[in-house]
Amino acid sequence: FLREGSSLHDTLNPSRIICGSSKKYFKDFILMFNELINKKNVKAIYTTNCEAEAIKLFSNTYLAMRIAFFNELDSFSEFNNLSTENVVKGVSLDDRIGNYYNNPSFGYGGYCLPKDTKQLLKNFKDLPNNIIQAVVEANQTRKNFIVNSILQKKPKTVGIYRLIMKSDSDNFRESAVLEIVQALSSNNIRTIIFEPLLTKVFNNIEIVND
Repeated sequence: FLREGSSLHDTLNPSRIICGSSKKYFKDFILMFNELINKKNVKAIYTTNCEAEAIKLFSNTYLAMRIAFFNELDSFSEFNNLSTENVVKGVSLDDRIGNYYNNPSFGYGGYCLPKDTKQLLKNFKDLPNNIIQAVVEANQTRKNFIVNSILQKKPKTVGIYRLIMKSDSDNFRESAVLEIVQALSSNNIRTIIFEPLLTKVFNNIEIVND
């Protein structure tokens, strides 16, 4: 369970170890792995392959759900002229909710959350569900809301500050903001991007480094 930009730290300080296998020697592997990491007494569980995959899919879908929840909180606050910061802070002070994964954004992006939420939804097949479907749909709803909010202001130029998905990362290929940029361009809005990792032009959009 690694985050982009801090994968080495996450490897050496895991939150848990999930071992999906029917092979007995994997328990010896877990013991060896525990000796090599920095964090001690990490809880490990042994599951089947399918259970391990389900743990990953449901974990990432839950995180995507939190992102979608606070994004909708932000949309609500903006529409009703409320301070998103105050509302998020007040909600997060509840110990049952906690102060993490609560920053409104353009939507969840990257390689894991979009892929895993859609895979989990597909694996439900004909099994009734509401939440998983809503998580997938909410991400596109958020992007549409942001684009429409910008278009209503009728700007001549829109500036995009950074494309990277996470701090300390140099990857933006699956960044959620790219869809925002594309939508603005398709509406003939002049868009410029500040991204020190790029030079001159990106997808026919002007890049500035100052």
